[in-house]
Amino acid sequence: MVERCFLMEKNVRSLAKSVTWRVVATLTTILLVYLFTGNVVLSTSVGALEFMVKAVIYYIHERVWNMSNFGREKSCT
Repeated sequence: MVERCFLMEKNVRSLAKSVTWRVVATLTTILLVYLFTGNVVLSTSVGALEFMVKAVIYYIHERVWNMSNFGREKSCT
């Protein structure tokens, strides 16, 4: 019998994924707001607010998914 084990995500991994994704997404938001308005202050302000709010939302989203067994197999068989 072959033992198969699956890794569970730890909180720190979810946090790291949240931060790196938010950096990419926030830079995209800043660029888009700047392209539409030409206003550096407005684009960075929107980007900063968006970064904080969406990082928290994404982290919560990751932790909720981590509690779900959807699409997973048993840890070790």
